[in-house]
Amino acid sequence: MQRAGVSAAALALCLPMPLLAQETADAAAQPAAKAVERTENGLARTPPMGWNSWNKFACNVNEAIVRKTADAMSTNGMRDAGYQFVVIDDCWHGERDDNGFIQADGKRFPSGIKALSDYIHSKGLKLGIYSDAGRQTCGGRPGSQGHEYQDAITYARWGVDYLKYDWCNTGTRNAQEAYTLMADALRSTGRDIVFSLCEWGNNDPWRWGVTVGNLWRTTGDIMDRWDGQHKYSLGIMTIVDRNAPLYPFAGPGHWNDPDMLEVGNGGMTDTEYRAHFSLWAMMAAPLIAGNDIDAMDEKTRTILLNKDVIAIDQDPLGQQAQRVRDDGDKEVWSRDLADGGRAVLLLNRGPAPATIKVDWSEIGYPNSLRADVRNLWTHRSEGRKRGSYAASVPSHGVVMVRVQP
Repeated sequence: MQRAGVSAAALALCLPMPLLAQETADAAAQPAAKAVERTENGLARTPPMGWNSWNKFACNVNEAIVRKTADAMSTNGMRDAGYQFVVIDDCWHGERDDNGFIQADGKRFPSGIKALSDYIHSKGLKLGIYSDAGRQTCGGRPGSQGHEYQDAITYARWGVDYLKYDWCNTGTRNAQEAYTLMADALRSTGRDIVFSLCEWGNNDPWRWGVTVGNLWRTTGDIMDRWDGQHKYSLGIMTIVDRNAPLYPFAGPGHWNDPDMLEVGNGGMTDTEYRAHFSLWAMMAAPLIAGNDIDAMDEKTRTILLNKDVIAIDQDPLGQQAQRVRDDGDKEVWSRDLADGGRAVLLLNRGPAPATIKVDWSEIGYPNSLRADVRNLWTHRSEGRKRGSYAASVPSHGVVMVRVQP
């Protein structure tokens, strides 16, 4: 009860009807301290796809931006390509009311989150929202610590479908316990809410997150650069190298999350953005766009709407790709697909174009095999190949193909 931050009487007085009796009981009484058998929540059987406000707008998010984004996603092909979630990141929060319930910032979100949720749902999309396991969010707004069950009930009443849960200002909290508490709170509402653990990989969430959430961050924040690190932010190649060894932990309902996409934000070339998008698809990563959807150019749209590449990310087998060969600047990645085919990515990290070859034996086929090869960026067949495939790959670029026996 102390952790919920509200009494049972307050809940009864403040929550409008209809309200499930079980919600009231769960919110009033925090879970007993006893071992329980945990199972997956059954959601996100393929990596979540959508948009998040942070990479482009940071704390300058508001209701108008979110509505315009939902409008654009519903008409520009993104929704039909699989992008479902419209996620409002940090800084939507106002204060808590006298009973401890979180309110939206009235200046930024004058209609309130429930009305915005209804609008997003009317567009055939789903609403995502952000909170933090600490007393305050990374942006200094009220966090959920001590209010987990209250906030879960509030999100369910608002029609939230996805929660990104950050890890700022958490003090000495145990990460697994803190995320499990919020997971239990979300489940207690009876609403399906995809749970994104934004814990930055500090406490190995891939080892315990499978029955807690649906995706977990594996690194610090992404930055719109090819490589390198600035404070806690990382370029895409740095993130790839940290995320790559974690392939055994990914699968339907539980995904390694190398952070949101930077495609279209201006810090890289289109060639680098195609590599970024391709690598995320190969790694079975959530595809969460982070650009200004309402104002994106045609080149950005073409990358984000490449249905051949999206199909690899969304393949139902859910296997994260492995780096099967690393020759310095030249790499070969392979991912098994549900139909017995392979997705293969040739990556050139170097400063000049390079020819990269993959032998069928490196991707689990006999070299005697003849297989059809389809280029997923030109959308053309490369013909029927026996034993191997080779291509010229641009600097900081990829060639991504589907190999089909």
